[in-house]
This record gives sequence, C-alpha cells and structure tokens, in this order.
Amino acid sequence: MTDLINHLLIGFQSALTLANVGYCFLGVLIGTLVGVLPGLGPVATLALLLPLTYALDPTAAVIMLAGIYYGSQYGGSTTAILMNIPGEAASLVTCIDGHQLARKGRAGSALGVAALASFAAGCVATLLIAMASPVLSEVALYFGAAEYFSLMVLGLVGAVALSNGDILKAIAMVITGLLLGLVGTDINTGELRFTLDTLTLQDGIDFAVISMGFYGVAEIVKNLQVMVASPSYHTIPISSPWPDKKDLTESAGAMARGTVLGSLLGLLPGGGAMLSSFAAYTVEKRIKKDNEPKVGEGNIRAVAGPEAANNAGAQTSFIPMLTLGIPSNAVMALLMGALIIQNITPGPQVMHTNPELFWGLIVSMWIGNLFLVVLNLPLAGLWVQMLKIPYRLLYPAIIAVCAIGVYSINYNVYDIVLMSAFAILGYVFYQLRCEPAPLILGFVLGPMMEENLRRAMLLSRGDPSVFLTSPISAVLLAIACILLLVTVLPQWQKTRQTVFNED
Repeated sequence: MTDLINHLLIGFQSALTLANVGYCFLGVLIGTLVGVLPGLGPVATLALLLPLTYALDPTAAVIMLAGIYYGSQYGGSTTAILMNIPGEAASLVTCIDGHQLARKGRAGSALGVAALASFAAGCVATLLIAMASPVLSEVALYFGAAEYFSLMVLGLVGAVALSNGDILKAIAMVITGLLLGLVGTDINTGELRFTLDTLTLQDGIDFAVISMGFYGVAEIVKNLQVMVASPSYHTIPISSPWPDKKDLTESAGAMARGTVLGSLLGLLPGGGAMLSSFAAYTVEKRIKKDNEPKVGEGNIRAVAGPEAANNAGAQTSFIPMLTLGIPSNAVMALLMGALIIQNITPGPQVMHTNPELFWGLIVSMWIGNLFLVVLNLPLAGLWVQMLKIPYRLLYPAIIAVCAIGVYSINYNVYDIVLMSAFAILGYVFYQLRCEPAPLILGFVLGPMMEENLRRAMLLSRGDPSVFLTSPISAVLLAIACILLLVTVLPQWQKTRQTVFNED
C-alpha cells in the first residue's frame, strides 16, 4: 500500500502540471466532441492527431490521446439519449432505453445517470489500473522471448474471436496486417522485403500513414456514402440534468454490475468499450424487477449499466498495453504507436524507466473524468448544437488535416500517396465487410512477434519445442488453440452475431 501511495504521488506531481492538465482538458474536450458527432469515432480521431504527438512531450501526448478515448464514451451518450443517434459505437445500446426515457420527459435524469455512471466506473477502473499494473509488471518480468511470442499469438486470436463479422475475414485481416508489418529492411540480415524496389519503403510503412489511411480518409469515404445529404435531427429539450434520489437508487446496482463487467472485458484482446456496453445491456435485460418499465421501454438500469461498462472497459483496456506491451484493441494499438513514435516501448519496463509517464497517465484519468462530468451535464444542450454542422464542411477539413499530418512526419509527398492507397484499400475492405481493427493489431504486433520468434529460436538453437517446454508459453498457446477452436463453433458464431447485432 505504501508503494502504491508513493507511485500515485509521482503521478499527481506529473499530471498536475499546468501543461499536462491543459492537455488532459483538451483531450476530453475533443473526445466529447468526437462522441457527439456521428461518423468520427475515437480511432479515426486518434489517427488524425497522431502526427501532432511528434512535437509534444511523451507524457502530455499520451494523456491527451487517452482523454480522447474515454472522453468519447461520455459524449456518445448525449446524442443517444436526446436524439436517438449513437455518436459512438459503444453508445448504441444507450439509444434504446435512453431515448425512450427522454420521450417520457426524463431526458435530464437519463443524462445525469449516464454521466454519473461513467464517472463512478471510470474512477473505479482507474483505481484498478493503479493496483493491478504493478503486479502484472512484476509477472511480465518472468517473460522471455518464447513467452512474449505466445502472448502475442493469444492476443491476435482473441482479437479474431471478439471481432465483429466473419471469422475467416478477421483471420485474413490479421495475416494482412502481419505481412504489412514486415515491409522494409530485415534488421538481422539487411535484406529488403516487400519494398516493390522503391527507396521509400526501405524503412517500412509508417504507423501514422496506415492508420490515417484506414481510419481517417477511408472513414470519410464510407460516411459520404451514407450521408448523401445532411440529415435534420429532432432534439428533445432538457429540464434538469440531475437525477433524483429514486433514479440513483434504482440504477446503483446496474452501475456496480456494469463497472465489474466492463473492468473485466476491457482486459480481453479485442474487448474494450463496445463489447462491455453490449454485455452489460444483455445482463440488465435478463434481470427482471417488479414495478419498473421493461428493458427496452425506458428502463433507467439499461442506461446506467452500459454507460458504466463502456467507460470501465475503455480504461482497463490500458492495462495489457501498458504492462505487457499488448494492445487489446485498435485504440490501444494507436496509443502504443504514439509511444513508439516517442521512442518508448510499452511493456513491464515502462513503470520503472518512465514512472512520470506511467503514473501521470493513471492520475490524469481521475482528473479527466472530473472534467467530463463538468463538460457533459451542464453543457449537454450545447453539444447537441454541434450536430447542425453540415458534414460537407467537415470532411474537407479532415482530409486536409490527414494530408498535412502525414507530410509533416517525414516531409515526403510519397507518404500522402501511400496514405491514399491505404484509404482506397480500407474502403474496399469496408465494402467486403472486413473490419480493419485486426489488421491494425497485426501490423503493430507483427515486427515484435518476428523479433521474439527469432530470439527464442536463436536461444534454443533452432529447437521449436521451446514454445512448449516453457510452462507459461505452453499455457498461453493452449488457451489460444482452445479459443480458436471455440470460435469456429457454430453456436459461438451465432452468439457473436447476436451480441454485435442486438439493437
């Protein structure tokens, strides 16, 4: 406990500097805006802002990017409740009961419960990160090359199992990402791989280029397809954004269940906010109580549970990325890319080599959650007005930011061409119903998997049984094989589609 207090003191000293508080506020402000506006999302926004982190202090950069992620979970609930429009994917189930409550004149109660549930879950999840991270970091010190390779295999299998869509397509996307990660010069032999005889690919594909291609420009093309004309939205007026005592009493249990569920699912590869919110809604749907509306017809529990779960899941998904160096979803892959850009390798050593960054990020989550309550409750009506901005004015600005950001990395026009190529490829994947998140995870983990595979084989003098003779590695590979076998079962595939398509 003493060590935890000392670590948190380091975090407060780092997070409470004027610059870092400012970047935290900027991050949650952008995150709220991203959550309100349909069609953007945290992944696309982080991809757009990734080049800007080159000029920032590493701690400030990660604090801002993290604030965008968990801030977007707050903002999505505002339009979901008032306008039946999920600004963010994790807020999809909030539309169902939240908007029904708003139509009954209880918009303020629904907004208040959503904000307080997110705040409480975020605080608990942050405390869980602070308590669990040192333990996992110590465990990770026992990991060698074989164990890390097996852990990454498990992470990619988990991303496939929890991805939305066809299993074979998800596997194909992972393999594509692994191959793209191998483009460039082999660091061991100096051989050129998949460079198409061009000088520009000798150093590999820049993470910002591929992420902005898939999640920046490709998202715009996809949104333009469905937003031919700016829709007109009907907003339900808000009375008071504060819930009464009865609402808090009824939703307290759902908040607790959502927090626990989201905290656990956030740790899983491929998990995070969206899966957590769907799972929490399913739980509340199966709990029946007398003298309350049916879930789906304006039940306050069905707002509190998913909102608590998506915020808890968003924040605990930082644990495997920070302590093990394994991103659990596309957002964590982008944050991991931001750290690598700053020459910081996520993993068990970060806590010791960069304690100000590690603990400053954790403490900033408490500060950010407090900012979000202030931003979302009194200013809910203001955020809804942002929806009046026509998308035809937004997308040229986003494309310009993408082009300038990519060019500013290496001052190379070819990077813009490469980004455009990935944007076209991303749109093709969208038409084929292939989710890009497994590809991004494969791209990030590919070089590290190759490095650890080679290192393990070198240490074992070419004996592949090293992956089975190591107890930790054998257990991780066994779990990966079992998960892969379970994933292909028809019943599991039916369950996956039920969860992701529930509305």
